[in-house]
Amino acid sequence: QVELVESGGGVVRAGESLRLSCAASEVIVGIHMMSWHRQAPGTERDLVASITSGGITNYGDSVKGRFTISGDIAKSTVTLQMNSLKVEDTAVYYCNIYSWSHGRGYWGKGTLVTVSS
Repeated sequence: QVELVESGGGVVRAGESLRLSCAASEVIVGIHMMSWHRQAPGTERDLVASITSGGITNYGDSVKGRFTISGDIAKSTVTLQMNSLKVEDTAVYYCNIYSWSHGRGYWGKGTLVTVSS
């Protein structure tokens, strides 16, 4: 069973930066897309950013220009560089890697990001 492990979360002040990383327990073949999602208390899990195997990226409106997603298909890793963090970015961040070969996506258990004012 493939497991994804996120790291890099923590407590920062508004305006600071964090870099989240996500690594798979084994190389995942046939990756179609890698993405980051977040969930704040009392809200649904929302897409933050995604990157396809072809390198096409997509960002949620609230993070455009501040966050950057990058991925290494060969290593099955994905990172999220978060700059100019805002209090409203506070959430648990989850990575997801979808493989067309496996016919499913895999989720990590999440890493907490807390941004204080």
